[in-house]
Amino acid sequence: MHQRWTRIASVALICLSLVSSAVGCGPGRGYGRRRHPKKLTPLAYKQFIPNVAEKTLGASGRYEGKITRNSERFKELTPNYNTDIIFKDEENTGADRMMTQRCKDKLNSLAISVMNQWPGVKLRVTEGWDEDGHHFDESLHYEGRAVDITTSDRDKSKYGTLSRLAVEAGFDWVYYESKAHIHCSVKAENSVAAKSGGCFPGTSTVTLQDGTKKPVRDLQPGDRVLAADGDGNPIFTDFIMFIDRDSTTRRTFYVIETETGQKITLTAAHLIFVARENSTRSATFASDVRPGQKVFVYDGERSRVVAVNVNRIYTQEHEGSFAPVTAQGTVVVDQVLASCYAVIEDHELAHWALAPVRIAHWVSSSLFVSRPRVRAHNEGVHWYSKLLYQLGTWLLDDHSIHPLGMSAYPS
Repeated sequence: MHQRWTRIASVALICLSLVSSAVGCGPGRGYGRRRHPKKLTPLAYKQFIPNVAEKTLGASGRYEGKITRNSERFKELTPNYNTDIIFKDEENTGADRMMTQRCKDKLNSLAISVMNQWPGVKLRVTEGWDEDGHHFDESLHYEGRAVDITTSDRDKSKYGTLSRLAVEAGFDWVYYESKAHIHCSVKAENSVAAKSGGCFPGTSTVTLQDGTKKPVRDLQPGDRVLAADGDGNPIFTDFIMFIDRDSTTRRTFYVIETETGQKITLTAAHLIFVARENSTRSATFASDVRPGQKVFVYDGERSRVVAVNVNRIYTQEHEGSFAPVTAQGTVVVDQVLASCYAVIEDHELAHWALAPVRIAHWVSSSLFVSRPRVRAHNEGVHWYSKLLYQLGTWLLDDHSIHPLGMSAYPS
């Protein structure tokens, strides 16, 4: 118990130091300060970022198995024909061009940075997907998740800066491995799909204060939605923002169906409340819920939240995913009570961590009562949720974090 409160205190202290920046994250230019270009610090030889092992949660994640041309997972790879990148392709099979979509996106972003940094110079890939067994066991090259890179002019004096550019481009692990190349890798696609940590499909509905239903994807700041307080009593609370908003990506969702017919659809790493033996509630990952457990549903006739048995659980694919945050930290989605948080299996800790967001919302609401409504959040993962995930990997053990990770905030 002492350890848990120590973690809460640590996160709270860090997060409270971010309140001023959270308040300034709304539309416009914040407080009028002009951002200066980031100074690029080259990596030193043999340095890697982040400073953890490549196949750990805080970096590119665990090895998931070799991909061959004949395997079912080969469809996870996509060719990269970017003309701004030179592929060595010494095997003359096009293998170096094959990679996961995440790796492709980061590589293409890096190619632009290289040309901007050194006009006339291109990014060069010396090794990509390996189908011939040239790397050590469990190399991420076998999954199309790693590339070895240089510049087209092979100027070794540029490689420290090239490493830094790769970090800035979003690679999940960058290693100045050799005098001859830089090694970069990314998280697995299934981990990336869960990087928001937890989401609902856009078609899931919430209940507004006037009694109407509204799709999650259409929520706007100022909407008051049905939730529950710490004692489990129904309450209407402000919707603040989306910490992740993705209208196009197809993801796998868990469908938890109760014996009374309610169905809630959410990603594996999202937290949902289940009933303990003493009737108190406990937050757990959606992927850990089992038939026979009780979840909490809203009983409109009695205006209360009641525990109901889970009848069955199955998965579905949906296009689009949305992670709403409310002032209360909870939300009733499709009549089932869920947490707004994910990835870290501690609802209270997550609620503490989002304190700056709630404070910023309160300040904004108080100072700008007549301010016109704006969109809750643009597409993608909110910068604050990315930061929280990184803090989580530093402060918490792996058992507290969902195994899919966040690449759970990363992108």
